[in-house]
Amino acid sequence: MTDVRIRPGVPADAESLASLINQAFVVERVAFEGDRTSPEKVRELFDSGLFLLADSPPSLAGCVYITVRESRGYLGLLSVHPRCEGNGMGRRLMDAAEQHARSAGLDALDLRVISPRAEALLPFYLKLGYVETGVAPLDGTANPKVPCHYITMTKILRIR
Repeated sequence: MTDVRIRPGVPADAESLASLINQAFVVERVAFEGDRTSPEKVRELFDSGLFLLADSPPSLAGCVYITVRESRGYLGLLSVHPRCEGNGMGRRLMDAAEQHARSAGLDALDLRVISPRAEALLPFYLKLGYVETGVAPLDGTANPKVPCHYITMTKILRIR
């Protein structure tokens, strides 16, 4: 995957981003029905944050979304195209997100993992230096098929 370029996303990427995210989040159908997002929802996210994209023509290889909340960043929607899984793409996107957060002067990055996916995802984030900080309920718009909650995680980027 040497031909991959990380770049900021733009609203014109919304269709491709929604497709990529929905393909990557098929695994969450254990807990939720249907697609994870839509082009309209992705466009709305550009109003409050930044997508970093892994471009690998002819399509996107991956993405991650970052938004700022005071001196902390929130990271979400880490998505890797199924054809790129197992090639370090997730780690590369996380590294780019952390570098962006450090450059923006953020103290920490926070993320959430849904409990049915914890076994698969927690080891990845723990290996990258994130620590579990607690649990949180799903927001009111989620309609899970099985009982679930969020596991919250944080990585300290700098100490004041």
